[in-house]
Amino acid sequence: MHPFAYVAPSTVEEAVAVLDEHGDRARPLAGGTDLLVKARANVWELDAVVDIKNIPELMKLTVDSDGLTIGAGLPCYRVYENSEVAANYPCIVDGASIIGGTQIQSRAGLGGNLCNAAPSGDGIPPLIVHSAIAHISGPAGNRDIAVEDFCTGPSRTVLKKGELLVSISMPKPADNFGAAYTRFIPRNEMDIAVAGVAVSVVLDSSGKQFESARIALASVGPAPILASAAGDSLGGKAVSEESIASAAALARDAATPITDMRGTIEQRKQLVEVLTSRMVNQAVERARG
Repeated sequence: MHPFAYVAPSTVEEAVAVLDEHGDRARPLAGGTDLLVKARANVWELDAVVDIKNIPELMKLTVDSDGLTIGAGLPCYRVYENSEVAANYPCIVDGASIIGGTQIQSRAGLGGNLCNAAPSGDGIPPLIVHSAIAHISGPAGNRDIAVEDFCTGPSRTVLKKGELLVSISMPKPADNFGAAYTRFIPRNEMDIAVAGVAVSVVLDSSGKQFESARIALASVGPAPILASAAGDSLGGKAVSEESIASAAALARDAATPITDMRGTIEQRKQLVEVLTSRMVNQAVERARG
């Protein structure tokens, strides 16, 4: 492993200064479940590792009348063990509770899952269907970006030189809102998704008609996908097998998978269609309480 300096700043500004000084040869350290693996394999040659766990903004979780905010360094177990998150954001729990195993979840967080930018990242589609916003600080100041635009390809993000993901926030769910995420994996745990689908819906007061929907896909493209046409197709339609099947077919069309050791293009597209149908139905169940 290439020798590096260990830096433990206490403010965002200090962290940004170190990241800006070293550029691609510095990385933030939160859980370290990706960083340490890549550093030991010499995928990354680092001059500095910036421990962000002493920065308060990056380790906080807030649930209030405005919504949910998750610090970029907060480990997954702090998310899914929070009773308010579990009650109001079960789709976020769906994703956070299956990232690796229990030991990984005690270290790894949704912020790291997002910055790692794996197409199969289980934490990302739930954030997308919750209309989550990534809050970034850098040498040029602060900026916000929708989570669906954050990942630009495998292990690539919109982060520029010196920039740091500080937190992720999402609005308080509307009335009659429901969301759910699932994935298909060959093994029961600690596996990488062959395909994953998250869905959120808002129903009318009767619970019989869709007002709006968002559908996001994992592991079927170079980055997580917001299947806009599929979600938009449900708006204004009755909750029915026909409308759900139509949306599922559009989600299948939005998938752009490859064939690899875990599955073929056709298999993954079929999985997207099946999982979308299931998750729309589960999101409807949750929206109806």
